[in-house]
Amino acid sequence: MNRPTISALAAVASLLALTGLATVTSGDEAQETTSTQQPEPRPVERTTLACPRATHAPLATTWYTAYTPVGDAASEQGAGSAALLPAPEYSPGAIDDGDDGQGDGDGQGDGDGDSGNGDGGGDGEGRQEQQDPVVSLTEPGLPVTTSTEEATAPALVGMADERLAPGWTVQQTTRLSAGGHGLLGTACQSPDTTFWFAGASTAASRSDYVHLTNPDEAATVVDIELHGPDGRLETDIGEGVTVPGRSSVPVLLTTLTTEEVDDLAVEVTARTGRIGAQIEAVDEQRGADWLPPSPRASGRLVLPGIPADVRSVQLMAYAAGDEDITFDVGLAGPAGVITPAGHETVSVRSGSLTSVDLGPLTQGEAGSLILTPAEGSGSGPVVAALRVTVGEDQREMAFIPATGPLEPRATTSGNTVEGTELTLTAPAEAAEVRITVSATSEAEEGSEPTGQSVTVRARTTLVFVPELPEDSEGRYAITVEHTGGGPLHASRTLTQDSDSGPLLSIQTLPDDRSAVTVPDTGQDLSVLID
Repeated sequence: MNRPTISALAAVASLLALTGLATVTSGDEAQETTSTQQPEPRPVERTTLACPRATHAPLATTWYTAYTPVGDAASEQGAGSAALLPAPEYSPGAIDDGDDGQGDGDGQGDGDGDSGNGDGGGDGEGRQEQQDPVVSLTEPGLPVTTSTEEATAPALVGMADERLAPGWTVQQTTRLSAGGHGLLGTACQSPDTTFWFAGASTAASRSDYVHLTNPDEAATVVDIELHGPDGRLETDIGEGVTVPGRSSVPVLLTTLTTEEVDDLAVEVTARTGRIGAQIEAVDEQRGADWLPPSPRASGRLVLPGIPADVRSVQLMAYAAGDEDITFDVGLAGPAGVITPAGHETVSVRSGSLTSVDLGPLTQGEAGSLILTPAEGSGSGPVVAALRVTVGEDQREMAFIPATGPLEPRATTSGNTVEGTELTLTAPAEAAEVRITVSATSEAEEGSEPTGQSVTVRARTTLVFVPELPEDSEGRYAITVEHTGGGPLHASRTLTQDSDSGPLLSIQTLPDDRSAVTVPDTGQDLSVLID
């Protein structure tokens, strides 16, 4: 009997069972078991989030707003907890004070946290005491907001479980007071193994940091690759970046290469474990904002949320596959889709970053960019984003990555009473949407959320401005549910006034990870080996 073969067959059978189909063949006999019913999605029981360091600016105010929507299954789960804790910044070779047990990262310490010589890749067991949470949540349906004016506000990592896990969302919004201007907004993200970005830069006017945050106890090693108009930039420094457990590492892109490149695609990959990764983009003329990851997607791309008063729109697209791709360009506005004059198509070469100046584009009406592969074009995955600017005397930039269709629900927190709007786009058929606005973080006890159903007409963009009771204060959450019709893409825009001009940040709304489909485990996976 060949036992390695049996083990391999058993492993394959188990893997196939997770997809609802198991087939195992031995000799002339074959058994096949097929699940006849699609399992129902179930609420997640645990959610992990990672938030980047707030900013490298010397003076700033940062707000954190945590929220979990009220779900149908909340009563069936336990009370739960949700909290984000500091993830201290790690500098290779720097000796710390021993409080966190991570030491100098030389790999030689015992990790006991007493001498500061524990290894940078330790499992975190040397931490002497639990840190206080920066923001915590105890009830679904009630947003909680906290703020800090500390310039060194650290990265955060944490977890929500039981009834607080489904859809747990934390918004991080930072307004710079010195060292530049800008409103930086981002949602704390679920850790993953690979992230792609389009729109980073090593130009002299830019200071872009990749913030790597490790939410787990074990260390991980991360590789960073840069791709420009002429292909991959050669650099060895971005390979093998160690991120200790429950720590963060900022990497300045200009330290990875001597080339000054206006627009770059960036690939961040964890060799083991998982990380959070976001890029803090700071421009001397255009302000600052977070450049969020873009999905590596094939087919039609939708980039929702171009402001009505936009001054410039720059498209950055990277073809990650083996084929060149040509896209037909469309702008979905309130009346339908138009083709921008002079920008009917965009061609993206394989393995290179293509940057196209689309000009003001919206002409006074908010819209969303739709890129559709042209007939006869090549195919493959593409990473794309927009850099938009507003303002006259002082320009302010924000980024809009391509985003997938919203299925079935998205949640965004940290919305302000003034200066919040949703952009909803239906690139094909009309879409039905349910929008629920929570009570604010400073509302009286017993305040209830309000809901409204809207229809986004086919091939149009709808701007939705939430209505709150008079005298509302604090921050609130919005839940967007796709209830029917064709695909729906969404983003949320935050704006604030300043003495020198408007400040804004735009975030797309992906699924809020509130449910997961659990495969049926009642299948017969018995294996007969001759």
